[in-house]
Amino acid sequence: MFLKSIELQNYRNYSNLELSTTNKVNVFLGPNAQGKTNLLEAIFTLALSKSHRTSKDKELIGWNGESARVSGEVDKKYGSVRLDLQFSTQGKKAKINGLEQRKLSNFIGSVNVVMFAPEDLEIVKGTPGIRRRFLDMEIGQVQPSYLYTLQQYGKVLQQRNNYLKSASPGSINNSMLEVWNIQLAELGVKIMKKRKHFINKLQTYAEQIHAGITNGAEKLTISYRPSFDADALQDESVLFNQFMIKLTQVKDQEIRRGVTLVGPHRDDLAFFINDKEAQVFGSQGQQRTTALSLKLAEIELINEEIGEYPLLLLDDVLSELDQNRQTQLIETFQNKVQTFITTTGLESVNTSKLHDAGIYYVQEGKVTS
Repeated sequence: MFLKSIELQNYRNYSNLELSTTNKVNVFLGPNAQGKTNLLEAIFTLALSKSHRTSKDKELIGWNGESARVSGEVDKKYGSVRLDLQFSTQGKKAKINGLEQRKLSNFIGSVNVVMFAPEDLEIVKGTPGIRRRFLDMEIGQVQPSYLYTLQQYGKVLQQRNNYLKSASPGSINNSMLEVWNIQLAELGVKIMKKRKHFINKLQTYAEQIHAGITNGAEKLTISYRPSFDADALQDESVLFNQFMIKLTQVKDQEIRRGVTLVGPHRDDLAFFINDKEAQVFGSQGQQRTTALSLKLAEIELINEEIGEYPLLLLDDVLSELDQNRQTQLIETFQNKVQTFITTTGLESVNTSKLHDAGIYYVQEGKVTS
C-alpha cells in the first residue's frame, strides 16, 4: 500500500495543498503549531472517515469555511484507487474512484493506517475508554462491519440508558427492558468475540516484537477483561445466555443508578510484563516499549488480514524513544511500510537508518520540499 498523493482543501490550517508523496519515508519538519500533525490527521481521516483527535467533524473545517475536503491516490496490490472525503455542516460524503458511497463502511478500509503518537502511551497507562477506542479503531479498519455493529450497539445502549434514567424503580416495564436486554446482548456478543479474536492475534505479534526489543528479557502478555466473567471464545449462544444472566443480576443496581452496567462499553485490556501489570508496576520505559510493541504488532496483523502493509504515521514520536527503541522501530518499517514522520528537528531522528527519505518543511499550513 502506497500513498502517491494527498490533497487538502480548507482542512484545518491548510487552505489548499497538493502534495506528491513519492518516497517510502516522508519526513515533515517544522516548529510546533504549523500543521504537521494536521497533515497526518488528514491521512488518518482518509482511512477511517474520522479524526483520531476529535469526534466533531466541524473542527476539521478551516476557519470561517463551510466544508473541507481530503483526497488521495493510493496504490494497492490490485491497482490504484482515488479516495475523496468531504466534510460539511450537512455531514460527509465519501467517494471511491469518483463514485459516491452510500455507506461509510464501504469506504473505510480502502486505505489502512497505523498511527503512533506520544499520547498512545495512554493505551497502556490511561483509562479503559482509551483502550476500547484503540480496539475499535484497529478492528474497524480490517473489518468495517464491526463498526456498524458497534454503532447499532451504541444506539441500543443509549435508548436503554435513557429508559433507566427516566423510569422510577416502581414503574419499570419488565417486558420493555427485556427487549433491550436481548438486543444489547445479541450485539454485545458479536463485539466481544471480535475483540477477543483480535487480541489473540495481536498477542502473537506483540509478544514476539516485545521480546526482540528487550533482547528476550521481558515477556508481554495482553489480557482481555470483559465487563462480566465470561470467555469470549465460547459459543455465541452460551455467551449470550451469560450476558442475559448478568443483566438480570445487576438489574436492581442499574435501576437505582440509571445506567447500563454490563456490556462491551465497559470492557478493558490489561498488559503484563513478566506477569506484572504494566499499568501499575511498569516503569515509563516499559510502558513505552509496550505501546511500541502494540503498534508494530498492528502493522503485521493488518498485513495478515488484508494481504498488504498499511501506511505508518509517526507523529512526533521518534524524539520520545531512546536510541534502541527508535532503531527497532525504524528497522521494522524500513523498506516494508510507507511511513510519514513529523518532527521539530532532525537531530532527534536517527537519519542514518532512514533510506529513500523525502524531507518536507511545514510552515503556517504550507509544505515545501
